[in-house]
Amino acid sequence: MTETSGRPSPLIEVHADAEVLATAVAGELLNRIADAQAAGHVPDIGLTGGTIADAVHREVARLAPASGVDWGAVQFWFGDERFVAADSPDRNARQARAAFLDEVRAMRVHEIPASDESESAEAAAASYSATVRAEGNGDFDVLMLGIGPDGHVASLFPGHPGLAVTDAIAAPVHDSPKPPADRVTLTFEALNRSRSVWFLASGDAKAAAVQRALAEDGSIAETPARGVTGTAETVWFLDSAAASAL
Repeated sequence: MTETSGRPSPLIEVHADAEVLATAVAGELLNRIADAQAAGHVPDIGLTGGTIADAVHREVARLAPASGVDWGAVQFWFGDERFVAADSPDRNARQARAAFLDEVRAMRVHEIPASDESESAEAAAASYSATVRAEGNGDFDVLMLGIGPDGHVASLFPGHPGLAVTDAIAAPVHDSPKPPADRVTLTFEALNRSRSVWFLASGDAKAAAVQRALAEDGSIAETPARGVTGTAETVWFLDSAAASAL
């Protein structure tokens, strides 16, 4: 796992509800992208799946026309993906395309290969790793992540062998405790190559995991979300329900 000591302490931003949270995150994301482009930089943005991420994505689409963002000059990536067919509604990439990527006509979208595009999760992980090396800028400008009720992040699950993977960008996941069983995930080392890490969490079901992730004491093996931080900032965007145990 990448050494993350010496990085800034996490910031916590609490909003009244999921709707307000989604609007705030979407607005901040558009500002970050626009600022990067104004500085002559092509930003690399890491996307995640889940209900609150979908709400954020839809708000990005709503706010996009006034943002001034050049969508042809943004690179989009995914922190993990379910190893299912490309047309499966369970695909994070398919959800993101439906919510905003296709609407804004994003052109540089790097998907993790699907099960009908790659012979195995191992091959998909190798292919995605090669794409990151060839097309990426070396780190994410903003990486958005969710957290599961069990504390998992991307497809890195508590007590799972994937937590120990090193010297790799992406790794296959089998026997996932959350279906589907086969997935591909970025490793801790890859996730930690991010300037800004934004955790998104909404609802009472996430409250205990959020509390464990932000507690002074605890293990990454128990709560993998503890193992990802940004080099410049780590921000936890929460609604009041997700923050209720803090």
